[in-house]
Amino acid sequence: MSTTTPAPATVKVPFLDLQTPHRELASEILPAWERILHQASFVGGEELRLFEAEFAAYVGAARAVGVANGTDALRLALLAMGLAPGDEVLTVPHTFIATTEAITQAGGRPVFVDVDPVTATMDVSKVEAAITPRTRVLLPVHLYGQMADMDPLLEIARKRNLMVLEDACQAHGATYGTRKAGSMGAAAAFSFYPGKNLGACGEAGAVTTNDPALAERVSQLRDHGQARKYEHDVEGYNARLDSLQAAALRVKLRRLDSWNEARRRAAARYAKALPGTGVEIPLEAAGRKHVYHLYVVRHPDRDRVQKALGEAGIGTGLHYPVPLHLQKAYARMGFGPGSFPVAERWAAHGLSLPMFPGLSDAQIDAVAGALKRTLS
Repeated sequence: MSTTTPAPATVKVPFLDLQTPHRELASEILPAWERILHQASFVGGEELRLFEAEFAAYVGAARAVGVANGTDALRLALLAMGLAPGDEVLTVPHTFIATTEAITQAGGRPVFVDVDPVTATMDVSKVEAAITPRTRVLLPVHLYGQMADMDPLLEIARKRNLMVLEDACQAHGATYGTRKAGSMGAAAAFSFYPGKNLGACGEAGAVTTNDPALAERVSQLRDHGQARKYEHDVEGYNARLDSLQAAALRVKLRRLDSWNEARRRAAARYAKALPGTGVEIPLEAAGRKHVYHLYVVRHPDRDRVQKALGEAGIGTGLHYPVPLHLQKAYARMGFGPGSFPVAERWAAHGLSLPMFPGLSDAQIDAVAGALKRTLS
C-alpha cells in the first residue's frame, strides 16, 4: 500500500455547506423573523404552535413539543417517562455524549449494549442479556441517518414492560417500513442543531409522542414546571424553543424531503464511485430508508486517509473517535478496551466524508479520486 499523499484535488470539497441553503432561504426566513420582531413574541406564540403541529404531522406522531435543544429533548422525555434515581437505561456506546448525559441528568444509569457491525445501531441480539430488574427504558440511537431495528426492540419492550425512547437526533425523515423516525417509541427526541438534516439557525430540539399525557409533562418541564403562569406543579427547567428558531424550522421543514432525497442521490453516487478505493461504504438495511445525515466509510488506516484527504482540499469528520465507555467522563463504569469491540472498531475506522444536499457529482468524484490515489 502506498503512503504517497495524493495530488491536490481540482475540486475543493467542504465537509458541510451551511451557507448556500441559508442564502437561498433568506427571502423566506427574514420576513418571518421581521414579523416576530414587530410583534415582540419571542417565546412561545403562534410560530411555535404551528411548527409543533407541522412537525408532528410530518413525523406521524400525535404531538410534538419544541424544546431548546436535542439534549433537553432526551432529558425531558426521560423525566416525563417517570425515570427514577438508579433506573437503568439501555443505550449504545457509539453515539454523542448527549445521549448518556441526558440519562444521568434525569437520574438514571446508562447501561451499554454493543452496536451492529453493519449499521452501527443497537445490536438487538445483545439487548435481553443486558436487561436487569432495574431496567426501565430502551434508548436506541438512529445513527448517521438510519433507524435502529425497531420491531424486535419494541417486542422486547412489550414483553419486559419497558419503555422505548428513540434518539432520532440524526434521523429526520428516516423510515422503518412505512413509519418515520419519531413515531414508533413511547417518545422520541430530535435535535435541530444547524448541521442536522433539519437544522435551526441556532440551538433547537423537540420531543414527539403519541401519548398526550407524556406530551403535557414535557410541556410543563420545559417551562419551569408551570401548568399555568406562576403555578408550578413540579420543579422544571428553562428549556423552551424560541419563536425565531420555530419560524426558521417551519420554512426548512417544507424542504426536508427534497433535501433528504438529494442526500440519498449523493450516497448512491458515492456507492458507484467508491468501490475499488479500499474503503468500506455504508449500507442501507432492508426495509429502512437511510437519510444520510453522515456518510461514514471505514478503513483500518483511517487517520492517514483523513490526513491525505485534507491535504487534497477535502473536508472530513470523525464521528465518534472515542466510544463513550472509554471516555474519562465514564471511567467510573470500569470499562477498558475490548469491552464493546464492535463500537470500538467503528470508532477507530470510521471517517465521515462530505455530505450535504448541494453536494455535486464533480465533488463526489473528486473525493473518490483522492481516495483512490491515497489507497492504491
